[in-house]
Amino acid sequence: MQLVTVAGPPSSGKTSVLVRLAAVLARQGLPLGVVKFDCLASRDKEAFDRAGVPCVVGLSGALCPDHFFVCNAADAHAWGIARGVAVLAIESAGLCNRCAPHLEGALAVCVVDNLSGIDTPAKIGPMLRLADVVVVTKGDVVSQAEREVFAFRVRRANPRATVLFVSGLTGQGAEALAHVVGAAPHTPGLNGISLRFTMPAAVCSYCLGQRKVGADHQMGNVRKMDFGGGQS
Repeated sequence: MQLVTVAGPPSSGKTSVLVRLAAVLARQGLPLGVVKFDCLASRDKEAFDRAGVPCVVGLSGALCPDHFFVCNAADAHAWGIARGVAVLAIESAGLCNRCAPHLEGALAVCVVDNLSGIDTPAKIGPMLRLADVVVVTKGDVVSQAEREVFAFRVRRANPRATVLFVSGLTGQGAEALAHVVGAAPHTPGLNGISLRFTMPAAVCSYCLGQRKVGADHQMGNVRKMDFGGGQS
């Protein structure tokens, strides 16, 4: 089974891209399965069910979605094997743009929205900078110049990634993405596999349920800003 991690900011079009990708892969005899990691709520399973794509949704609740993902990634892989899918996509929303859900030995895809602003690629951390493929969505509603500038900013943030434009509405570009996915390495298992980057770190009093504001209530991994004119 081939494993693909798909990450990106909320509402960037990850689910639409996967639905379009699933249709292309199905024509090639490569059924796609999806494990969706989200935070509080998700209606994405309805979209996958309509498309006939097997899907499981997990909600992290109060836990960091990245940590929730890595705690369940091996079980997600086992689910894909049990369902007999040829390609398993693990989809995770990059809610803080610092997320790091990509794995060594598995194809890493980051989905970004062309309408989010030309500075967005520079604001996204490991989920874009360490991706193998950056999929740009909603490029069909901006000018050619805007697409080229955005692609340039993506390549500046991640020079080695393949940049593809895919429309979640029409499916344009999904064939190219399917070609890349079809050439992805097989992932027999995840036990012992390394993350490409460390997870976001935050072990402080607020992680443990503290709600009061003020230095007297802060402990653990706490960073303070410099308000004397410098940068934190």
